[in-house]
Amino acid sequence: MAMENINTAKMTERYLALGIGIIYLLLGIAGFIPSFISLPGTNESYIPLDEAVGAYSAGFGYIFGAIPTNFLHNLVRCAVGLLGITCYNNDTTARLFNRSFAVSYALLAVMGLLPLTKTFFGLMPLFGTNVLLNALAAISAAYYGIVIPAKVMGVSVSRNI
Repeated sequence: MAMENINTAKMTERYLALGIGIIYLLLGIAGFIPSFISLPGTNESYIPLDEAVGAYSAGFGYIFGAIPTNFLHNLVRCAVGLLGITCYNNDTTARLFNRSFAVSYALLAVMGLLPLTKTFFGLMPLFGTNVLLNALAAISAAYYGIVIPAKVMGVSVSRNI
């Protein structure tokens, strides 16, 4: 019975890494497709790379009209997605990915609320619905990557960290 619980906990962590990876890869790819991007107040879908005045404005737009993004943010989302999908193959790397993701994206959610860091120091947008997206992703990574596996294995959460 104990071995079944440990295997179940490990599979939960692996599927979480895979799920986060797929979602973030799809969001990153959607950010590169002009028909999924809109720029409020104009007829343009996004700011073209050749007309951008800096790194922040390059490819700036809103994915599905709701999630602020730019070229660099799309690259980061694709990288995180590919990393999550890759980490699915191994229990240890999935655990490391989930915990790192939970901490990093909780920090990004807080940064999106602060005036000085809401654009990641002028590199990519963290404000608006990105705060909600990052906070929900961090909470789910912490819950399904730390709390649930600890309960399934029958150990305290502090011991599972």
